[in-house]
Amino acid sequence: MKPNPIVATVDFEADGVQHGFLRLPWSRDESAWGNLMIPIAVIKNGSGPTALLSGGNHGDEYEGPIALVDLANRLSVGDVSGRVIIVPYMNYPAFQAARRVSPVDGLNMNRIFPGRPDGTITEKIADYFQRTLLPMADYVLDFHSGGRSLDFVPFAACHVLSDKDQQTRSVAARDAFGAPYAMTMLEIDATGMYDTAAEELGRVFVTTEIGGGGTATASTVGIARRGVANFLKHAGILAGDIERSPSIELEMSGPDCFCFSQARGLVEPVVDLGETVRTGDLLVRIHLIDRLGAPPEEYRARMGGILAARHFSGLAATGDCLAVVATRKT
Repeated sequence: MKPNPIVATVDFEADGVQHGFLRLPWSRDESAWGNLMIPIAVIKNGSGPTALLSGGNHGDEYEGPIALVDLANRLSVGDVSGRVIIVPYMNYPAFQAARRVSPVDGLNMNRIFPGRPDGTITEKIADYFQRTLLPMADYVLDFHSGGRSLDFVPFAACHVLSDKDQQTRSVAARDAFGAPYAMTMLEIDATGMYDTAAEELGRVFVTTEIGGGGTATASTVGIARRGVANFLKHAGILAGDIERSPSIELEMSGPDCFCFSQARGLVEPVVDLGETVRTGDLLVRIHLIDRLGAPPEEYRARMGGILAARHFSGLAATGDCLAVVATRKT
């Protein structure tokens, strides 16, 4: 396979604190011999486990980048036993444009793994994570939130895995993160996900959905900051006690969790995030906006649980996710 063109300006094997870039050659109208300079920090102190921490996989999600920039600015070499690799803006073009997908090639970073070294900008970044960064890591934390189109109850998550020992280790790391909700997920389509790439390499992997709406709040940023510190303590990279707090355990077990719009229209929420619903309960109404006199479309829960996610913006298009119901584990 061809080598990846990305060159790191940091030395991953050197002890100390390094702030640098992943330099990706990017020839374009504005800069013939230009580069995309993706910020990265590496903090290493002797031997020990490696944690790979990322945000900005989608460019309109902010709790992770805020927490990781803060962590990169605060960590000293004496704080660490092992190595921490921090990439706050994984899909840097998307982050700079405040968009879910890259404005350069229109690709969703979290759907194109393992990437390609000779592909588009997004594919090259994915390939570098796949073949260079993930193999270094023992623990992987990838921050997400709802972006502009979704809003979530704040949760840390791991996946249902065929390797139950790996799943157990991931559950332990998820629980250590300490979000208000702890989710076990079965994705409706895991093909091409960064999550899948990390898990197929046997890594302990935790992701999050913390808030949404294309912004952050003091509360959700606090969850992210506390969570990443707890994650590193769990990995044995940071010293100190994990800051424990009550967490409600949830499960997304398949397609019946999801509610998708079959019309374009005005969104009327009927249930708020975190509220309990029963099978058949009304979740959302969609009011048609091209004429009056037509009754709204009604969307009901296909299972009981709590409302874990909802469509954020006031208008929905056909096919948009309107609601997600998760069951409370007992």
